[in-house]
Amino acid sequence: MSTTTTAAKRPPRHPVDEVLPAQQLAVYGLQHVFAFYAGAVVVPILLAGAIGLTQDQLIHLINADLFTCGIASILQSVGIWKIGVRLPLLQGVTFTAVSPMIIIGLDNGGGADSLTYIYGAVIVAGIFQLLIAPYFSRLVRFFPPVVTGSVITIIGITLIPVAAYDAGGGQFALYNPDKVPANMTFGSITNLSLAFFTILVILLITRFARGFLATIAVLAGLVIGTLVAAFVSDGSGGNVAEFDSVKGSNWVGFTGPFHFGTPQFALVPILLMIVVMLITAVETTGDVYATGQIVEKPIGKSDIAAALRADGLATFLGGVMNSFPYTCFAENVGLVRLTRVKSRWVVATAGGIMILLGLVPKAGALVSSIPSCVLGGAALVMFGTVAAVGIQTLSRVDFQNHRNIMIVAVSLGVAMIPVALPQNADGQSVFLTAFPDNVQAFLNSGITVGSVTAILLNLLLNYWGGAEDTGKGAREKVNITVLNTMTREQFIATVAPAYQGSSTIAEAAADRRPFVDANALRATMQDELFSLPAAKQDALMQSYPALAGEELRAGELGDNSVIDQASAGLTFLGEEQQEAFTEVTRAYAEKFGFPLIIAARELTAEQVLEQAWNRLDNSPTQEHAAALLEIAKIANHRLDDVVADTAPMGSQRAAGMQRVY
Repeated sequence: MSTTTTAAKRPPRHPVDEVLPAQQLAVYGLQHVFAFYAGAVVVPILLAGAIGLTQDQLIHLINADLFTCGIASILQSVGIWKIGVRLPLLQGVTFTAVSPMIIIGLDNGGGADSLTYIYGAVIVAGIFQLLIAPYFSRLVRFFPPVVTGSVITIIGITLIPVAAYDAGGGQFALYNPDKVPANMTFGSITNLSLAFFTILVILLITRFARGFLATIAVLAGLVIGTLVAAFVSDGSGGNVAEFDSVKGSNWVGFTGPFHFGTPQFALVPILLMIVVMLITAVETTGDVYATGQIVEKPIGKSDIAAALRADGLATFLGGVMNSFPYTCFAENVGLVRLTRVKSRWVVATAGGIMILLGLVPKAGALVSSIPSCVLGGAALVMFGTVAAVGIQTLSRVDFQNHRNIMIVAVSLGVAMIPVALPQNADGQSVFLTAFPDNVQAFLNSGITVGSVTAILLNLLLNYWGGAEDTGKGAREKVNITVLNTMTREQFIATVAPAYQGSSTIAEAAADRRPFVDANALRATMQDELFSLPAAKQDALMQSYPALAGEELRAGELGDNSVIDQASAGLTFLGEEQQEAFTEVTRAYAEKFGFPLIIAARELTAEQVLEQAWNRLDNSPTQEHAAALLEIAKIANHRLDDVVADTAPMGSQRAAGMQRVY
């Protein structure tokens, strides 16, 4: 392969960044809006009813909510500077804020005047979220697979009852059976039949359709289910799906900033809303990990910080634009998995559609005509897929470690308490009625309480308990004193895996004990690596597996190699990326005679691939030295896995050689 050819090659664009044709963006974006709409408007509806707003004021709240949802979703998916995670994540008003906002409103007299206190608190809470984002993101290292898998599973499982309520006819029908038509009572044959019909349509399209139609199965299910519902009697002379509200809606309507008056800043409301933002930070972190898993893109602390900044800025805008606190909407995560459409520009398009809905009440009324039972049928499928992604993540956890079993078991059990037991008319679990209202606001969210439980148990059992979990193959760390007193055979067995099992380097290091600290051990092993005869260096390089190669996909690699490559997301590549890795690693081996070696930890799959193409342009001498440097970096990370207080980054000597080459 010529230098010109390899220089012209570039890694393929990640599916997340792919810009689809306009017509596909429009249809996929509309599908997200349909799946999202009911959840988007329920918060202003609940708040308006609780604090005594008029119908006209409620319409203003809904328009403002949709308009700001659109801006927030574009901000999160497209990104500006370090704001926005740039993943297909839709933003919506967090349900966690409902109870605190009702408390604030009622404590300040209710009605439209009390909204100014809510918006003052929302503005300050948004600024607070912006400021804490980089600090909260540093907690990413406390989110190993046992935590992220538990959180993602909890998100899916705890949302299923929400879908079930809709499938049965909605919570209004449940608590107000005398105010709904005869055929629309909660759990009626009409509601359940339409919900099941919607699920059946989605399954049939998924099974038999191909290409574009297969990717809009949920949208097709919602449209077909609504059309059928338009011909089904509700038992009172009308039909289940009615479109009268569309006729009575205005074409244009805009709710400007501070529509309800100048924000009022009071200490107690502000503190309540800050607590809400801390809770949503946990939820957003789980949603980002879930989406990263689905779109096959590794998530780092910078991604979490960017997502939380977007939450903070969107919440600030919500306070200005007469809306509420924002978070990543878990409801739409399952849709990404179902459709396998990973482009963030689809969500950006959905954001544009929501802005339009916020400006055109008639369009919003059309979307709101989807019956609850039809929406619930589609939601059951979507939320179930979120739980399935969590189970997939948990498959990477070492369940031979009983501590991990306890983390998953207890966090799932705690998360189910507020959703498995009956709720009162205010939507609060009867299990929690003994707690103060502000405490119930936290405990009533299964996602939040389950996620916090998983995080705390992992700290207690794995970190503070001395058995940090990084997935299958995780080991207990030993300190330098223990290493110095090991037998020669024990020492070699402990450190040799850092260099792909090379006993030569480990044996030489064993003979140079004792070491004053772990860094001295690392430096000694690097000295031995660079001092090896050329033939032994070549043999060592040949022992490294191909990146994203057949051995990895077949599960035939050792634990260290799996951990290295999984850290960069090489275990979850799309078809296009897999082909690109196969091509570049084959070309590299043909040109240089040894496998492509890259320290993949702390890199993304895209960064690994880009580095691979760039290194194809090097000379054989350069690549021989570069391969040794990468081996040293890989060893540093592996030593950090087993030896306490070993710095994971390259040593001064490795850094110096990097500058030379």
